[in-house]
Amino acid sequence: MKAVTYPVSAHARNQGGFTLLEVLIALLVLAVGLLGFAMLQVVNVRYTESANYRTKATQLADTLLDQVRADRKSVAAYATTYTGTADASACALATGAMTAATFKTLWQCQLGRALGADASATVTQTPSGDATTLTVSISWTDDRGNAASTGQQVFSTSTTL
Repeated sequence: MKAVTYPVSAHARNQGGFTLLEVLIALLVLAVGLLGFAMLQVVNVRYTESANYRTKATQLADTLLDQVRADRKSVAAYATTYTGTADASACALATGAMTAATFKTLWQCQLGRALGADASATVTQTPSGDATTLTVSISWTDDRGNAASTGQQVFSTSTTL
């Protein structure tokens, strides 16, 4: 049996693989894709750190409110302003009974270690009949989440005792 042949143009006969231009375009597309992926990773790390700070602020507020619930007789002692710049020697764990003053000092140390020396917290007490509402507001500097912001972040929570 005889093979059937079809006429092929001279241009198609000379086409033999990729041209240099096609390879360069493919490399350009790959480079743009990898650059986009790298930027996505950078933004992801930035937002993850900001979320970590918010988580720490939430945990600190919960710790303070749990202590106040356990020591209801001294609620007024916890209502004050805290800064993250506690004396390092005061950050050692205390032995014996946990008093309001001891807890406040340790909590202030935790605030500074978790959110930085510029962090601060305000605890306000609002009595209402037999109940008392405690509001904890924690602020810290973090401009990772939004480069256009001033960087001041605030977390606030309230509970009624």
